[in-house]
Order: sequence, then C-alpha cells, then structure tokens
Amino acid sequence: MGRPIFRKPNMQSRRGFIKTTILGGATTLLPLQIQIASASGVWLMPDEGDRHAATWMAFGPSEAIWGRRLAAAAQDNLASIAQAIAEFEPVNMLVRQAEYETAARKCGPKVKLVVQDIDDLWIRDNGPVFVKSGAGMGGVNFNFNGWGNKQTHAADAKVAAGVAARANAQLVTSSLVLEGGGIEVDGEGTAIITESCVLNANRNPNVSKPACEAELRRVLGITKVIWLPGITGKDITDGHTDFYARFAGPARVVAGLDADPHSFDHDVNLRHLEILRGATDAKGRKLKVAVLPGPGFVRPKYKNNEFAAGYVNFYVCNGGVIAPQFGDAAADEKAGAILRGLFPRRKIVQINVDAIAAGGGGIHCATQQQPV
Repeated sequence: MGRPIFRKPNMQSRRGFIKTTILGGATTLLPLQIQIASASGVWLMPDEGDRHAATWMAFGPSEAIWGRRLAAAAQDNLASIAQAIAEFEPVNMLVRQAEYETAARKCGPKVKLVVQDIDDLWIRDNGPVFVKSGAGMGGVNFNFNGWGNKQTHAADAKVAAGVAARANAQLVTSSLVLEGGGIEVDGEGTAIITESCVLNANRNPNVSKPACEAELRRVLGITKVIWLPGITGKDITDGHTDFYARFAGPARVVAGLDADPHSFDHDVNLRHLEILRGATDAKGRKLKVAVLPGPGFVRPKYKNNEFAAGYVNFYVCNGGVIAPQFGDAAADEKAGAILRGLFPRRKIVQINVDAIAAGGGGIHCATQQQPV
C-alpha cells in the first residue's frame, strides 16, 4: 500500500528547485508603491467562500523545473482545474507568449488567457492576496521570494503587481514576506498560520509574533491568529497552512490527517488537531473541527516522494468546491462525502490532478480568488 505524503521529504525537486539557477539569496521585486490608507482605514481579506469575480491561475510548469513529461501532464491538470472552475465563474490564466497556443488548445474557449512572464504555476503563493475596504479592492504584495530563495522567481515576484493591476485593485505593500498558501482566513478577522513558514528566517528574520500579527492586522484585517507549529525543511514551503487546515464556515475548520505513523506529517497533524480543537476565533467562538484523512494509496503513474496526497488542498468557488481524487476509491468517496457535509450548498467536483500533486502541490496552490 502506498504511503500518503502530504508534502515531500526530498526538497530537491518539488516545485522544483530549478536545475540551472538558484538565486543565492537575492530577491527581484517591483519597486514598492506607497499604500494610501483606505477610506475605512481597514483592509479585510474575505473568506474564500464569499462571492468571486474571477479565479486567477498560471499556465506555468516549465520543462526546466518540471521535466518534459511532468510539465506537459501538469499543464493538462491545470486545464482540467480551469475548466471545472469555469463552470462556476470566470477564469483568467496567465501564460507565457510562447505557450499561448498550447494553453488555448488545452484550456478551451471558456478560459481567458492573459500573457505575462511567469516562472511556475503556484499563483496562490506569488499572486496578490485580495482584500476589500470601504474604498474598494486591494491586492496585497507579500514580496514573494521563492519560498525563502529556494527557487528562481524573478518573473513570479512580479505576478502580484501584474494581477492586481489587471484586476483594477490598489496595490497594497507589506513589510512581510509570505505566500498566500501560508495563511488561511475566515473573513471575520481570524487567521490560521504556521510558524514554520511565516516566522522562518528565510522569509522574515527577527520578526516576532506580535510584529507579524500587527502587520497582518494592517493589511488583512486579522485580529486573531491561531498559530500552528508546522514543520520546517520537509518541503519547499516549510509547511503551508493550506495543506493542514482550512476554514469551512464561521468557527468551522477542516484539518488533514496523515494516518501513517511513520510519516513526518503524522505527529504534526495530531498536534495541529489538538491546537485547533482548543482554539477560539476572533469572535470568541470555539472551533468545530472536522478531520479529512488522506488516501491510503495513490495511482502509480506519477507517484513519487514529492506526491502531495492531501484532500485539504481543495478550492472553493461560486457554487462549487473543486477537490482532488487520487484513485483510492473508498478514501476519495469519503473525502467527497465529508466535503458535501461541510459545503451542502455547493457542488463537489473531484478531479485527477496527479501530475500537480507529483510536483508537491494541489488545486488550492494553483488558484487565487478575486472577490467581487
């Protein structure tokens, strides 16, 4: 029986350390723009389940990072995700000019292609985190640095500003370095964040929890942070929240569980469940926690040590939830049933994203919501 791995233990190929160039600590950023305070004085990151204007994606797996076979298969997975979401809301797909025809053929006419230089597909991490205020919409640029300068990212460092501009959102700059996959919010002031990622010296050296919380309050409207320990050095993200726990409504969280006691994530998952079950949200409500176990095995075609076999990395869109399935029929069905219980008014769509999972990520990692 295959072992369910939520993220990879071998960091040398996930989201791939590019084979030819690693940026030795240098980060390429757009010139920072000065943020003008919103009319209400407060930005707020909405819940993912709030109404979307669109979903943003990136047709980004390159042969240099992924290898020819996996890159082509990951493109097919991206097209499947985009087509599934397009049944519920508009999809905007970033694409390099050289791959425009390939993207158009694979994605079809329902997906809008937007030409922009990109390094990889993980727009959850490098794209803008959209926020709202009385003055309108903003897009927070969290200074993407390739997950702590582990992968080349000169083009991806410009994605947040580029997408924000195309969405007519005010660019909101932050002093923090983090990725969208590292923060989960309920839209009511509560955030779940892993210390292993956000407080890592490769992103925010010498930044304390209080200082981090103060900045998140300024740019995202966060008034309560539930800190999970996460785990450092087992994957390129250093333990993103969106592979551990997700909000599924007010005071409702769904958390992943790797049942294999030999997995590096098993004890981490148990500790996270303990913390979440004892936590309250920004309004003082005790969290109700549902457990979403991983599969017992995955299809063999793309199985590797990097395979991200967690169901928690689903994406909530208008009227739907797009979730993975891995070929373990019983586990896939159980995951679908749990998600139907958590999101009874949405259609649950489970799709094969094995190639993207083989790159260490999932559906949520490959998407970014733009609220109305």
